[in-house]
Amino acid sequence: MSVPVTVLCGALGAGKTTLLSHLLEQDEREIAVVVNDVGEVNVDADLVETRTDLESGQEVLALENGCICCSLGSDLSRAVIDLWKRHDFEALVVEASGVGEPEPIAHQFARGPAAGPYDLDAIVTVVNARQFYDTFLGDAVLDDVGNGDGEVNRDGDDDLHLKGALEPPERAGPDETGSRPLADLFLEQIEFCDLLVVNKCDLVTDDEREAVVATLETLQPRAEIRTTEYGSLPAAAVLETGLFDLSVAREAAGWKQAIEDDALEDTSRDEAAEAGGHDDTHDGDPDHGHDEGYDHDHLHPPERYGLVVDTYHRIRPFHPQRLLAFLEDPPANLVRVKGLTWIAGREDQAITTSLAASETSLEVTGRWIASFSEQQQETYRAGQPDLPWDEQWGDRETRLAVIGRNLDTEKLFDRLDDCLLTDDEIEAGPEAWLEFENPTPTAMNRTLVVSSRDD
Repeated sequence: MSVPVTVLCGALGAGKTTLLSHLLEQDEREIAVVVNDVGEVNVDADLVETRTDLESGQEVLALENGCICCSLGSDLSRAVIDLWKRHDFEALVVEASGVGEPEPIAHQFARGPAAGPYDLDAIVTVVNARQFYDTFLGDAVLDDVGNGDGEVNRDGDDDLHLKGALEPPERAGPDETGSRPLADLFLEQIEFCDLLVVNKCDLVTDDEREAVVATLETLQPRAEIRTTEYGSLPAAAVLETGLFDLSVAREAAGWKQAIEDDALEDTSRDEAAEAGGHDDTHDGDPDHGHDEGYDHDHLHPPERYGLVVDTYHRIRPFHPQRLLAFLEDPPANLVRVKGLTWIAGREDQAITTSLAASETSLEVTGRWIASFSEQQQETYRAGQPDLPWDEQWGDRETRLAVIGRNLDTEKLFDRLDDCLLTDDEIEAGPEAWLEFENPTPTAMNRTLVVSSRDD
């Protein structure tokens, strides 16, 4: 019988180890624990050994000086298989480091060698309520009441302020591999999980806690949410929940659902137009308007706390310098922006733009099908008959999911439209676009990081 696996993720200081200790104290089963901490000393492993009275420490396998889902990814599979061979236990808990990406970990238990003896039960992400609120909601709240300096002014608990804990990397130069923003990793841990544990709720007011929960529901509509203090939850709420489904988890993020809904609506409008119905598409014209036929009622979550979800879609490239200027000074109340971006001068590269808090990463994650040979295009399009295709530009487009609080999307979209190429620049053509100053990446997995922090 396969051993159930629970993976604990969460930013540094979220309270993963405290939660884990509570679970081990309550549950009477034999539970094996794999702990990873990035750094020279595995503090979390020491804590688990102490609190569970393990004399030899053999049941706690700490992988040192690396991230179990990245540099030591293969070691994780070997380690847990070896653990299974040497010991009898009824469940496994993997506590990932604060910079652990959950999806690669999930793959090792769902599709990798570890899928044999193990069954991935749930990805659990622990969120520090104070950190989350101050990072993603605090500035927007202060702006709402007239504090225009963009700073969160609070007495005490400065060490819990996530903006201080998640220092942004230096902005990368052309074709340099920039460090990925930690806030982006933080949101990815939230967006790819089955259970969200909102911890340290004693550090926020009731209204702040509810705002955090509402925002998390928007970022990850599928996940169950539990609120707690000091990581105190019953073991049954976290272990053997049966919540994990890889195919569902991949598409569960709120930004992905918004983009998928938007693309489906585009397809429906195209079909209606072909059938002789009213066609209100914009054909890439930024002056056509902002609603573009979207069904805002079903895209938007409940309007608690002013949360807004929308999608920006244009078939026209961004001017690289104007786009970067926008990313250096975006609206303060943006929580998340993510999706594919078409940037002039990068006609081959499909670039994923990912904004989280005060940092944005631009990463080449593929190629536009329109950049391949005609024969290859035909092959790809035959396999994707519903792929949107423009007669002039093919599949090149910008389609960004936008999540914010008290966000004026019309003004936001106006600003984004101002970053697009003008008609004269479009007329000049792709060869002229290569003359633009353009630090955006050109190779797969290369990243440019743009910070909007005031240094």
